[in-house]
Amino acid sequence: MTRRPSRAAPPLPPVSLSEEGGLRHLHLGTPWIQGSMRRAKPDDLALEYVQRMMAWLLFVDPDSVAGRCAVQLGLGAGAITKFCHRRLGMDTVAVELNPQVVAACRAWFRLPPDGPGLRVVVADAADWVREPAWVGAVDALAVDLYDHDAGAPVLDSADFYGDCRRLLSADGQLTVNLFGRNARFEQSLAALAQAFGREALWTFRPTREGNIVVLAQRQPMRPDARRLAERADVIRQRWGLPAHRWLRALRPEVP
Repeated sequence: MTRRPSRAAPPLPPVSLSEEGGLRHLHLGTPWIQGSMRRAKPDDLALEYVQRMMAWLLFVDPDSVAGRCAVQLGLGAGAITKFCHRRLGMDTVAVELNPQVVAACRAWFRLPPDGPGLRVVVADAADWVREPAWVGAVDALAVDLYDHDAGAPVLDSADFYGDCRRLLSADGQLTVNLFGRNARFEQSLAALAQAFGREALWTFRPTREGNIVVLAQRQPMRPDARRLAERADVIRQRWGLPAHRWLRALRPEVP
């Protein structure tokens, strides 16, 4: 297999913080929010779109979650990484290009140090997803990769999503945030469909802020409404996530 060349390394923006209404926000040199934490509940998922990135829980046995493998591409404020590691009990890896973001998460966003079940890797996600050691090993892959200006996804090609799909376990799933002022949703969806097949995709309606989360499955799953409602009950009771609201906004793509 021919290895694609790495992208040219962009200059890394400075990290800054802001606070309002009990929330602490991460910025990359601009007013655009790259991640948030509720100071009183640092392990909760404060933002609606980040909560939706956990919708893969609807499609797996809740009793099987602990001990599975979660990967976050693009650390942001570390919300998904902390939730998967601390609240779900998963083996968790985060991949982040900017070491300043990692330092900020450790200093200001309560991200624990590396240890059993948690590792943060400073690397380019485009290269990391091609590591053979991870093929078939990831159960939940969260992709939230934006430049400092939050214009559009940094990695959004069929080739990239194909690399992501190869990392997934048999019932593994990817969730991706497609927010962006310059994002072209239909092109992004077409790239995901080319890599996964349209029958493997589920799409949320946009949040109030304009985030569109798409879920892509290694193997297509179409549970009936009753099963999804039962799973949503368990997710709400065990982990406090608004899973019933997800069901009102989540729809399977039609091949």
